Amino acid sequence: MNQQLLLIFTKNPELGKVKTRLAKTIGDQKALEVYQYLLEHTHSITANIPNTDKAVFYSKFVDNTDLWEATHYQKQVQQGEGLGERMSNGFIWGFAQKYTSIIIIGSDCIEITQDIIEEAFQALQTQDFVIGPAKDGGYYLLGMNAPYPQVFENKTWSTASVFPDTLQDLQAKSDKIHHLPLLSDVDTEKDLASFPVKFV
Repeated sequence: MNQQLLLIFTKNPELGKVKTRLAKTIGDQKALEVYQYLLEHTHSITANIPNTDKAVFYSKFVDNTDLWEATHYQKQVQQGEGLGERMSNGFIWGFAQKYTSIIIIGSDCIEITQDIIEEAFQALQTQDFVIGPAKDGGYYLLGMNAPYPQVFENKTWSTASVFPDTLQDLQAKSDKIHHLPLLSDVDTEKDLASFPVKFV
């Protein structure tokens, strides 16, 4: 067992259930294809991170036949009502397993790289928190060295207030916060401009 844990929050890739904002303009099938591409990207940038355990947290059920190999990725189902509670419970689970540094990412960011994740874990050796802001006002990565449930409370998820509200909570706890580069999530058709392949 390593000391570092990477939590990867995903949605089960079901037609009509993923990238719903994107689907409004490109259709459910194309939106599903985009999401499957994002899952493959997330897998490729996390598979070879050294000295780090990984856990995939599914939105609905564990899929033992998908691209996340059970030999490299622990598999769990997200627990809780809203996104904040689910992420908080993911961290609580990880710290209960005796990990000392935990980072969470989603599967919506095509610009995130293995180097950025490694930078985040490196930062946690001297900082209390690490955060990666997204251009839509949210964040694509959050890391910490101890449970901090309050950082997931009282947030209006999927809005531009998430990052500033989260940062305010972090600053109330510590001034040792490492900031990662500003990156773009893929939520709408205009976000596909940064995609290496064309879906529309």
